[in-house]
Amino acid sequence: MELKIYQDKSEVAQEFSNYFAEKANGDEAFHVALSGGSTPKIVFDVLAKEFGTHIDWKLVHFYWGDERCVLPTDDESNYKMTVEHLLSKIDIPEENIHRIKGEDDPAEEAVRYAQVLKQELPAKNGFPQFDLVILGMGDDGHTASIFPHEIELWEAESLCAVAVHPDSGQKRITITGNVINHSKTVVFLVTGASKEEKVGEIINSEGSCSTYPANLVAPTSGDLLWFLDKAAAAKITEGQV
Repeated sequence: MELKIYQDKSEVAQEFSNYFAEKANGDEAFHVALSGGSTPKIVFDVLAKEFGTHIDWKLVHFYWGDERCVLPTDDESNYKMTVEHLLSKIDIPEENIHRIKGEDDPAEEAVRYAQVLKQELPAKNGFPQFDLVILGMGDDGHTASIFPHEIELWEAESLCAVAVHPDSGQKRITITGNVINHSKTVVFLVTGASKEEKVGEIINSEGSCSTYPANLVAPTSGDLLWFLDKAAAAKITEGQV
């Protein structure tokens, strides 16, 4: 685990964008699972503005780690947010955008999207392998759309599952733990004081706490990075930094 701690959300977005551009600028296809949330929104703005013409987007393929079961035009759609802040501003082929169809039947879409991952991604130990999975973390320690009350979804045999938000009851489609942990690199983008308690518990425990889905992220490659601002990192003990 590598911790990268910056002053604020804007600096996190800038530094992660620099990191992303370096990773993406190879000569082979680069497969990325995106996250929703306020920090990725700023990241997408930076990528579009500062790297829009410096990344060969023809080689970048975008997927989503999770999606709300809403229309792609709905303000809650992770896809819509990505379109507005990144995809509409860069020159990326339409066929490189592999969205979860939140408007379709959730169970059927989970099966369909699992097939998309199998068809589009190279395999590693029998699982489709992303080059990069970008994750956020909720105040409750959830990641992707695997929540503590449904933590068993992490170990699901299926590549994608239907999850239910514990408060709203909204259905979501999410990739599951085996897909996340078989990716080449996993990066958490976590900012804000509301995240400090869970960040502290997870990082200070060094993987020994299994209460939160975010603490089950342990890529087999060993390549796990946390991009944090100082507010989110406030409860990390000194020896961990």
